[in-house]
Amino acid sequence: MTALLLACAAALSAVGLVHGVALYRRETELPGDLRVALEVGATRTTAVGSAVDRLGMRWAPLVLRMMGPRRADRVRRRIDRAGNPGGLTLDRYAARRAVYGLIGFTGALAMLLRGQFVLAVLLVLFGLFWVEAGIWAAVRERRADIERTLPDFLDVLAVVVSAGLSFRQALERVADQYSGPWADELRIALRRMDMGVSRREAFDELRRRNDSDQVAMFVTALQQGEELGAPIVDTLIQIANDMRRTDAQNARRRAARAVPKATLTVTTFMLPGTLILLVAGFVFGSGVDFGALLGGG
Repeated sequence: MTALLLACAAALSAVGLVHGVALYRRETELPGDLRVALEVGATRTTAVGSAVDRLGMRWAPLVLRMMGPRRADRVRRRIDRAGNPGGLTLDRYAARRAVYGLIGFTGALAMLLRGQFVLAVLLVLFGLFWVEAGIWAAVRERRADIERTLPDFLDVLAVVVSAGLSFRQALERVADQYSGPWADELRIALRRMDMGVSRREAFDELRRRNDSDQVAMFVTALQQGEELGAPIVDTLIQIANDMRRTDAQNARRRAARAVPKATLTVTTFMLPGTLILLVAGFVFGSGVDFGALLGGG
């Protein structure tokens, strides 16, 4: 019976592989939105990522229907907060979920038939969360990059504004001198203002796109200063100082949390291991005949 199930699983895997290769090689005309999704960021992703996208794009509409509009909207917002890593779009996300899900669950079935339950669970987790893990890591990296850049950016912006330029002109001038996610976010906000969106709304959108307390602090303080009529230079300097103070407090909190963790690691692993080595060295170096003590011949 087990041999029959293994044969069926192998046959299904072979059929799926052949079908996938055929879909990859087939010159099928995709819908316009899916074709654009393949083209967006094609030079920013790896060869493996591009192949996965092309292989899974035929199943992307099915995955999106299974997700539903609410979950798709949440995923789209998370992809935006991650900065579309590797040209990732919602359609490409759905394509990768289809391919990795197929690999994970097919492999899990094969491992279950062989009795390897741990590997089966790992493959299921791979199929479900591999794309999510990439987005989560990109969000953390992007947030850290923005929070590291923001205080220095505000200092330079304050200097340029104090030189006589308007806030909008200074923002464009300084953003052109920077690279990275924060400069990209500012250029998006500036383009939105060029399209007729008010400055307040453009910065509200910037805050929603970024899961960062410092970005929220910057937008809130900027809008409050504008409402109260405070000088923009003083507002920018105050925001930068507050951010540096917050960074210092967070660093002290992380250091305080690291001490108990280090103590727990030492007492749980290093101290017993050291004691075992000392006792073993003392015992074996003493030359005691354990065979005689235990009554051996």
